[in-house]
Amino acid sequence: MRVVAGNLRGRPIVAPEGDATRPTTDRAREATFNSLMSLGAVEDAKVIDLFAGSGAMGIEALSRGAASCAFLERDRKALDSIRHNIKTLQLTDNTTVLSGDVMTNVVALRNVDLVLADPPYDFDRWADLLTVLNLVMAPGGVVVTESAREIQPPEGWEAIRSKRYGRAWVAFLQRTDD
Repeated sequence: MRVVAGNLRGRPIVAPEGDATRPTTDRAREATFNSLMSLGAVEDAKVIDLFAGSGAMGIEALSRGAASCAFLERDRKALDSIRHNIKTLQLTDNTTVLSGDVMTNVVALRNVDLVLADPPYDFDRWADLLTVLNLVMAPGGVVVTESAREIQPPEGWEAIRSKRYGRAWVAFLQRTDD
C-alpha cells in the first residue's frame, strides 16, 4: 500500500497483519480524496481518522495539505502500524494518535473539519456516531463514511455524495443545520 497523491505520493504505508483491519483500496482512496479536494475539504483541514487501521486515510489527507490529523484506533497492531507510518513519513509534528473506543474518545476533539470513518463492516451505530460527531464538527465540516451498505443519514445530516467502490459504499455527509 502506498500514498496515492500529494507531497508523500508513492511512499509506502504498512498495514497491520491479520483481518482485524480492512484497508481502503487505493482506487477508493484516490477517488474519495479527489472528490474531497474538489470540495475544498482537505487543504488546511483539521482531520480525524476514526477506526484508523493503518492510518492510510489520515496520511492521505496530510499528504494533500491537511493541517493536522488525529488517528483514533483501539487495535494494538493497528496502533503500532499507525505509529510506524507517522514516524517513517515524518508526520509527528502534526499528528496525534489516540488509543481506545471511538464513541468514547472522539468527544475530546473539537472544531474538526473532516472526519474519515471506516469502521468494521458490521458496524451499525452510524446514528450514534453522527450524534457524537455533532459535538466535535466545525461548521461546514464533512464526514466521510465507508460501509458495506449505503448509509442513510439520520435527521440533521445529508448525504452530499455516495458511491460504491467494489464492496464498499463511500458517502460524504454534512450537517443540515450549518
